[in-house]
Amino acid sequence: MADIWNLACTQEAIADAFPERECIIYGDKRFTWTQYRARARRLANYLRKQGLGKVQDRSALEPWESGQDQLALYLYNGNEYLEGMFGSFAARLAPFNVNYRYTGEELEYLLKDSKARAIIYHASLAPTLAEIRGKLPELKVFLQVADESGEALLEGAVDYEEALAHSSEEKPDAEPSADDLYILYTGGTTGMPKGVLWRQEDIYFGAMGGTLPTGQKVGNYEQMIRMAQMMGPMMRALPLAPFMHGAAHWYAHMAFHMGGTVIIPAHPRILDPDEVWTTVGKEKATSTLMVGDAFAVPLLAQLEKKEYDLKSLRALASGGAILSPHYKEQFLEKIPGVMITDGLGSSESGAQAALVTGKGGSTKPKFQLQKGSLVLSEDLTRVIEPGSGESGWLAREGHIPLGYLGDPEKTKETFIEIEGTRYSIPGDHARPESDGTITLFGRGSVCIATGGEKVYPEEVEKILKLHDAVYDAVVVGTPHPKWGQQVTAVCARNGREAPAEEINALCKEHLAGYKAPKDIVWVDEVLRSPSGKADYRWAAETAKKALGVEA
Repeated sequence: MADIWNLACTQEAIADAFPERECIIYGDKRFTWTQYRARARRLANYLRKQGLGKVQDRSALEPWESGQDQLALYLYNGNEYLEGMFGSFAARLAPFNVNYRYTGEELEYLLKDSKARAIIYHASLAPTLAEIRGKLPELKVFLQVADESGEALLEGAVDYEEALAHSSEEKPDAEPSADDLYILYTGGTTGMPKGVLWRQEDIYFGAMGGTLPTGQKVGNYEQMIRMAQMMGPMMRALPLAPFMHGAAHWYAHMAFHMGGTVIIPAHPRILDPDEVWTTVGKEKATSTLMVGDAFAVPLLAQLEKKEYDLKSLRALASGGAILSPHYKEQFLEKIPGVMITDGLGSSESGAQAALVTGKGGSTKPKFQLQKGSLVLSEDLTRVIEPGSGESGWLAREGHIPLGYLGDPEKTKETFIEIEGTRYSIPGDHARPESDGTITLFGRGSVCIATGGEKVYPEEVEKILKLHDAVYDAVVVGTPHPKWGQQVTAVCARNGREAPAEEINALCKEHLAGYKAPKDIVWVDEVLRSPSGKADYRWAAETAKKALGVEA
């Protein structure tokens, strides 16, 4: 039988080939591939016993439909997150990421939108889940991961370790398929999160290591194992970003598929620069993943305070936010021999382009396009010829998602067909150059990227307008030295101005803290088009002028 590009199957193959190789290091805990697989299988068998894992054939479904049971991963970084993914895949459930910063209101929306049947969550997050569980009749299985909070089990919940201890580590009685889903929740243009549906074969080749060092696709398991045999000892990956963001668990799964080891700091809920650099030396990490300037600033500051053993570190990757050239130069100076990679991609496209910088190299943002990525014309009718000087929409063909869960309209807008070829268009503007690079102009939408988090203006604007001092509001991103962008609100007065603290308190009642505006700019009137659409360009210019920052 031909090899099946299913994520449970690929990880089973790696475990067969390297049973005693270290797979996960989490603080003082260490797991070999044999141990990791056994725990994932135990989870899978537990989920199957709960009646989960029934699958409807993909051919009977629309691109925006799921024929599987969904499992929510409401967790901080740890071995349980990765076990939750592997175990779900093995049971033929579709796991998805949940932002642990969400308020009860936001969490309720996400769990309803996903139609989640099961959830794995850290005990410290139980109080937020308890607020809304009565509104979630479809959510039947609760697995609680104990942590230092000491929170008691929610009524009806089962302790995660107890569930594993009383389950079999035999291979589950499921027949995985390349069509089984991988779901990644991201923000939508309306401000509400959307679940991006990927076939597992497509996400493996699109973002999880399905490419050989030559740039060609992995052809079969034999090639995958040969690559892992060669690359594994050199791949000791230290992800610093939360696994709730795609880039972080893509990075972890890429390391797995190369037979490598994933290292998780003992205290992953905060970025502790001293712990990060100490862990690099202690565990001989060869690569690390961070999120732009928000991570770079404290990490570089710590290197000024203390010396560390960083001889093993050969690769520093950044994704999800801008890593400024002057910070790159400092890393290259302080960590001899390191190479810095800026990754460009999205939940809707996978990895699209990369910029690799070494000592003495240019730090200018010239991204090299990866196979399958290209630029489409503004009117979405043709592929732009590199070097023509024309700009358009950055896109990808080949291994791309099916669509957005439950949203046919948005699916048809983002995933289009031109002359028989299907493309994903996440929303970035770019110009293809004759040397295979692109000049990137930025996201065409009004999404705000702040410290690795995405904030969509409309959901913040909706809350701002609840305040009696706000007649109208537009939210934009303005430059911030640490976070790349900050959330700034341009508000029209409703007879008076309210203190920023009062506005922020209202926002934080309904939204995660990072979505609350850092500054409020008051105006007499918010400029809108005759159709009522906000003029975001005007709002951004107005905000920058009021705050005294450059465009």
